[in-house]
Amino acid sequence: MGDFNGDGNLDLAVALFRQETGSSSIAVLPGNGDGTFRPPAYYPTSPGRSWVQVGDVNNDHKLDMVTLGTSPNVLCVLLGNGDGTFQPFIETPLPEQDNAIALGDFNNDGKLDAAATLEFGAQSSVQIMLGNGDGTFTYFGSYPLIDPTAIVAARLITGGNLDLVVVNGDLVNVSVLLGNGDGSFQPAVNYPTSDPIWAAVADFDGDGIPDLVAVNFYLPSGVSVFLGNGDGTFQPGIYYPVGSENRFVGVGDFNGDHKLDLAIPSYLYDNVSVLLNTGVASFSPITPLNFQAQLVGSTSTPRTVTLTNTGTTALTISSIKVLGQFGMSSSCGSSVAAGANCTISATFSPKSRGTKSGTISVADSASSKPQIIELAGAGTVVTLSPASLTFGSSKVGTKSSPKQIQLTNTGATSLTVSGVKFAGRDPGDFAQTNTCVGQVAAGASCSITVTFKPIKTGSRSASVRVSDSGGASPQQAAVSGTGT
Repeated sequence: MGDFNGDGNLDLAVALFRQETGSSSIAVLPGNGDGTFRPPAYYPTSPGRSWVQVGDVNNDHKLDMVTLGTSPNVLCVLLGNGDGTFQPFIETPLPEQDNAIALGDFNNDGKLDAAATLEFGAQSSVQIMLGNGDGTFTYFGSYPLIDPTAIVAARLITGGNLDLVVVNGDLVNVSVLLGNGDGSFQPAVNYPTSDPIWAAVADFDGDGIPDLVAVNFYLPSGVSVFLGNGDGTFQPGIYYPVGSENRFVGVGDFNGDHKLDLAIPSYLYDNVSVLLNTGVASFSPITPLNFQAQLVGSTSTPRTVTLTNTGTTALTISSIKVLGQFGMSSSCGSSVAAGANCTISATFSPKSRGTKSGTISVADSASSKPQIIELAGAGTVVTLSPASLTFGSSKVGTKSSPKQIQLTNTGATSLTVSGVKFAGRDPGDFAQTNTCVGQVAAGASCSITVTFKPIKTGSRSASVRVSDSGGASPQQAAVSGTGT
């Protein structure tokens, strides 16, 4: 983002790579100031990775664009004319084929420099390219790292030099390289975190000291926040599970309470999760609270969230309210002492079949906006009894005596059962027949007859999965046995 034409509105620069032709370009979309953008103008760049950074590299007070080329390996600069248009690209050779860049004045000479990362191979590193002030750069030196996938330039010490934060995927950590102010950097200090892929720097706890957030791609997916100590070092990461196959993070105040929140896109779930900053009110587990399928007209066992006051003064609670087909109780009262905790418990009481959602809203002194605990569950009119079958031991190649699961429609209308099948680890070791597929009248039952026919020795397990219109489909019952 940047104001490329000087009209006071933010514009967009989008790096493009066309795999079928191997060509690269940058699309510039002028902003209208109301959140919409005009059609793009396209500017060819050196063929290569699709990344772009924005900055004034020739000190003419007009924004320029910097990207990477890999055929050959170059820093590619498009100087801005100040009216939203750009000059033909200028290339500076790079020693390696890089994948990410960060801009900043690393040697304090008033000219923008670049740090570029080489992701793969034994020569993985961060390469420092010092700016000449005319859109070209001079290679200064490299710092070896393992599989750097992203890089951020930021001042991690108030009033200090510009530093680097580098995400190392294979080394499962985030590296901090403190700048010396002359273009060189101190040796990397590593902070462990699982499968990191992206990072950002911001003050998340409001103490005026920069903190780090790293995106955890997979196993487990989530984000990890490293609180800064003010001297360029950081506390161990605090992990927040969210999403799956996460790749990026956006930082901003999304609910207007003057605290920085996080937005994380999940590539596996095709959604964006927003983690609101709760200040000194720490919730465990983080929401949502997901309830198991619950019979319509009944109430679940409680699920509990612990609220801890991590601040140095008492936390005042003015109200706790619940919305949706859920119940709530709390031990928090009107105040939680510094360092103390209390519990908020929720129950699920569905009034009809299908997916249900709700919230618990906590108004407290940690934020000017209510803290939200999300609630989710599904109401069903289907029961499976028993909920599991154990067959004991059977010889491989033989078939056990049958056992039955009874499906009951507790609803007031007919139920449609569209299928019954096995899923799980060893579905081929079990067989079933049933009287359920089709219509099951209100209040009526049908049966699923299961036999165990092990094809291998050892513990064997699966689940009976029933697809139906009763809510919370598919219904499942566990089955297990031992092959001998």
